[in-house]
Amino acid sequence: MSAIKTIFTDTKDKMEKTVISLENEFSSVRTGRASPALVKGLLVEYYGVSTPLSQIASISIPDSKTIAIQLWDKEAVIDTEKAILKSELGLTPKAEGNLIRINIPPLSEERRKDLVKLVGKITEDFHISLRNSRKDSIEKIRQLEKNKEISIDESKSAQNELQDIYSSFTNQVNDLKKEKETEVLEV
Repeated sequence: MSAIKTIFTDTKDKMEKTVISLENEFSSVRTGRASPALVKGLLVEYYGVSTPLSQIASISIPDSKTIAIQLWDKEAVIDTEKAILKSELGLTPKAEGNLIRINIPPLSEERRKDLVKLVGKITEDFHISLRNSRKDSIEKIRQLEKNKEISIDESKSAQNELQDIYSSFTNQVNDLKKEKETEVLEV
C-alpha cells in the first residue's frame, strides 16, 4: 500500500508545482494595473548577455498606473528601453537618467479580449500538464496491479482517488483562470 501513497504524494507534488507555475505565468499577463511582474522577467542584452531585468535594476510601483525601473548601470538604459519596446506588452518607456518610467495605459476592449484568449490558452496548457500527471500515475498503478503487487479493487480505489486529486487541482486552475479573466476585464 505504501507504493500507492508514494504515487499519490508524487502526483500531488507535480500538480502543486503546475499550479504555482500557472500563477507565475499569469503574473506576467498584463492587466490595467501596474505590476513589477510585467517586466521583471524581461531579458535585456546587457554587455552581450541576455539578463533578466530584475538582476540589473530595482523595480517599483509608485502608483497604480506607473512602473519605475531604477537601473544600477547607466549603460543598460538604452538596452532596457529596447527590450521593453520589443516585448509584446505594448508599453512605452521614458528614460530619465538611470530611471525608466512606464505609464500603463488603459487596455482597449479589443486588447482585453485578446488577453482573455491568452489566459484561456495558457490555462489549457496547464490542464494538459495536470492530465499528463494523472495519466502517468494511473499507469504506475496499473503496473502495480499487473505485477500482482495490489489487487484489482485496490487499483480501482487508487484510480478513483487520483481522479479526486486531479479534480481538486483542476478546480484550482479554473479558479485562477476566472480570477485572471476578471482582473483583465476590469476597467
